Amino acid sequence: MKVRDVMTKDVIYVDKDVDLRYVLKLMKKHNITKIPVLEDKKIIGVVTDSAIAFKLGAIRSRGVPASRLHASSVMEKEIETVSPDEDVSTILATVGEPGPTMLHVIDNDTLVGVVTKADLLPLVDSTQSVEEIMQKNLHYVSPEDRVIHARRKMIDENIARLPVINNGILIGMVSDVDIAFAIADIKRSFPLGRQKHQLDELLVNDVMRRPAISINYDKTVTDAAKVMMENHVGALPVMKNGKIVGIVTRTDLLKTITL
Repeated sequence: MKVRDVMTKDVIYVDKDVDLRYVLKLMKKHNITKIPVLEDKKIIGVVTDSAIAFKLGAIRSRGVPASRLHASSVMEKEIETVSPDEDVSTILATVGEPGPTMLHVIDNDTLVGVVTKADLLPLVDSTQSVEEIMQKNLHYVSPEDRVIHARRKMIDENIARLPVINNGILIGMVSDVDIAFAIADIKRSFPLGRQKHQLDELLVNDVMRRPAISINYDKTVTDAAKVMMENHVGALPVMKNGKIVGIVTRTDLLKTITL
């Protein structure tokens, strides 16, 4: 199986000079978290929801709205490219390792597609139970935690999303993209003198997505992949007797693929 067989061909991309407000609109419209950045039709980087949340939340940028920041100011310059004729097994061999999470497919110096973990989910085919592969070391936040606390936990633990738990009950999920949208809204809606207070007091309850899409512990890995694809989510809290006992991510599922 070749990269061209699994890649997304209709690539959503932006020019390096477009403003972040437009980038965020594209992310929301197409339900994506990563967008390649081009200059003179050549790829030079990628904008991610995590990078936007970090940039907008940084002290030095707190007075700068998304409309005044450009894609080039937040893009990650470290990109990884693959050929459309490369074997998919070479991609799977590096799943879970540090590095770019979007592969840019280049043919004759032209961007012809991208491969994300979501593109590889249809290859998941395993009867293993979710409980066998889930992450049991659970990081979570409460709805009354401040967003800046949740964001710091994401950075420290190198994760993109957190379950939101209230009195032991799973009530939602909060992710990098939710935080990026919320910070951009504050910068657009409040004058400079009030932005810091609004950012500092922003609660997880204000930005989280609810209800959380979850899966039962005894479901198969293939079941989990289908739920992720149907709901366009990158992680699923794992439930047992009504309680959250772990979390399973796209990365966890992709590690089960054998070609």
